[in-house]
Amino acid sequence: MKILTASTSISYAKILPGLCAIVLGLTVVLGLGFLQDSNNYLHNAAHDGRHSAAFPCH
Repeated sequence: MKILTASTSISYAKILPGLCAIVLGLTVVLGLGFLQDSNNYLHNAAHDGRHSAAFPCH
């Protein structure tokens, strides 16, 4: 029983950081990318980041 508990905690330790990275990345690329103001520095930074990562944006 202890071996099963240890293996499940290892799998959670590997999955959780990956999920957090995906959520953060989608927030930056998609969430900040769709902000459209004339002087929005967050949108401009996300836009330049998408271009540097070869992500299509327009």
